[in-house]
Amino acid sequence: MSDKETICALCGLIVEIDGFNVQTTDGFMQFCCAGCLSVYRLLNGDKILE
Repeated sequence: MSDKETICALCGLIVEIDGFNVQTTDGFMQFCCAGCLSVYRLLNGDKILE
């Protein structure tokens, strides 16, 4: 793991698993789990760049 811990963009927990991320108009967002990523997608679908 890197020296700097990545914090989940939704809940604030430490991101321990790679792969739960998305590029948005606000930048590259990383999440701690599929649940947080799904909630973010539901609430901010208009910001996702895919």
